[in-house]
Amino acid sequence: MTEQPAYLGVAVSLTGRRWLGPTAEDDRLSEAMAQDTGLPPALCRTLVKRGVTADGAATFLAPTLRDLLPDPRSLRDMETAATRFLQAVRNRERIAIFADYDVDGGSSAALLLVWLREVGLRATLYVPDRIDEGYGPNDAAMAALAKNHDLIVCVDCGTLSHGPIAAAKGAEVIVLDHHLGAETLPPALAVVNPNRQDESGDLGHLCAAGVVFLMLVEANRQMKDAGAKGPDLIGLLDLVALATVADVAPLIGVNRALVRQGLTVMARRQRPGLVALADVAGMDQAPTSYHLGFLLGPRVNAGGRIGAADIGARLLSTEDRHEAQALAERLDVLNTERREIEGRVREAALEQAAERGVDGPLVWAAGKGWHPGVVGIVAARLKEATNRPAIVIGLEDGIGKGSGRSVSGIDLGAVIQRVAGEGLLLKGGGHKMAAGLTVAEEMLPAAMDRIAALLDRQGAGALGQQDLRIDALLMPGAATVELIEQIAAAGPFGAGAPAPRFAFPDCQILFAKQVGTGHLKVTFGDGLGARIDAIAFGAMDGPLGAALTNHGGARFHLAGRLEVNTWQGRQSPQLRLEDATPA
Repeated sequence: MTEQPAYLGVAVSLTGRRWLGPTAEDDRLSEAMAQDTGLPPALCRTLVKRGVTADGAATFLAPTLRDLLPDPRSLRDMETAATRFLQAVRNRERIAIFADYDVDGGSSAALLLVWLREVGLRATLYVPDRIDEGYGPNDAAMAALAKNHDLIVCVDCGTLSHGPIAAAKGAEVIVLDHHLGAETLPPALAVVNPNRQDESGDLGHLCAAGVVFLMLVEANRQMKDAGAKGPDLIGLLDLVALATVADVAPLIGVNRALVRQGLTVMARRQRPGLVALADVAGMDQAPTSYHLGFLLGPRVNAGGRIGAADIGARLLSTEDRHEAQALAERLDVLNTERREIEGRVREAALEQAAERGVDGPLVWAAGKGWHPGVVGIVAARLKEATNRPAIVIGLEDGIGKGSGRSVSGIDLGAVIQRVAGEGLLLKGGGHKMAAGLTVAEEMLPAAMDRIAALLDRQGAGALGQQDLRIDALLMPGAATVELIEQIAAAGPFGAGAPAPRFAFPDCQILFAKQVGTGHLKVTFGDGLGARIDAIAFGAMDGPLGAALTNHGGARFHLAGRLEVNTWQGRQSPQLRLEDATPA
């Protein structure tokens, strides 16, 4: 097979990547779609990349839950779970919600807390401490909850918790989860999980909040069949959208409709917790998937990472605006602390990984005292820097607690689960792109070697520097707010559905300056009067920042994704600059 030629002749960019442009077939399909539909060419290119045909373009651009929402009963145990849940509601039973400490867990818990509150029930919220208890149900907590509750609902956890669920004597347990299941299920009344081994996997892209939402859809349907009306579900989609984006679930299928509708709900600013969080984060425009993933999500996560584990769920479920304000401010402070801790661990992990070598199938680092709450974020940074699956582990008292992040096409969760089954890890699990593990310090080298060997079988060792894929060529004068809004119709963009990337050829650097901590602000133009602003986050830490600030009048090809920048009520196009090379 002939290798695709470098786009604009860029074989090695300033960040060391080869640029690849659209194929001849992409060009042909895009042009044909533009002629058949009358849609803008740039939008057609985005649709073609999504595999959308001209006939399906109108439906794709207007996704509806009515068309895309699956039948909840297509998931095993769903009907059983919803029936038992409603039984607890009718009989006014004591319900406990055991939730994971991340955004998905907090959002999932909030969905249930809000729904139950609307039918007049107050449930007990339990979120384990990341350091003292670790991920998921534990024997002591489940046994204690079972003494005072009739039903325990585990959200975003529980699929692998055989012992802890067995310890919940006297109470029934429902699991609503999305993490990879083992061959045997825990002794729960119902385990609803699209990633059970006996599921088709068709809904494997759902996050836990998506699974919880489907359970509430089924509960409302059963209530309707019985002649009763359930709580409003559309109003809960802001929580589902937040969890879907923050958990990096792919924005495909029903996820796309859930996030799109959820962003519309969030823009109404009716949930006190999200309003307060948006305000402390400085959001001054309608929410997008970017805001969910990079402004709101990290703040909700901060509680579980380095603070009180339940703050996120409490914030998302509260009705009290004063409580919401206090919790949001606390999370904002914790997020600042998290960034400082993360920076120290990241620097040490990068140095250690570089010494060990980053050309193998696995990049990993471990250190004493590294905070368990930031190892996942640092693993993501290692993965991004090396285009390799990465694991980062914090060691304390002979035990290592770590997180891993994978790259497209490499299933890290299955590998971690297998190595745990082989006894080299104390425990471990997750999904394709992210996983967690606990390992005895003396077993660390052997465990990492085994994980690396299994990842190598999937081809992780043969991965090169990731190519930069360009969707289309654009001139500065064509990059308008109107064009960006037209392209947004193919969104929301995020994991599994990236926003289109444009190349701007042969441009002059009119202005370049460092802003904030290591970021680069640029204005560039075509030399004929048209110009556009760009922002490159973290660029001053690499070759991009140095080359553009010291351009010496040279011209550059620039590449990135377009966005609308809002400043003092005015909107203008802006490029999120990702790469460049001398023209």
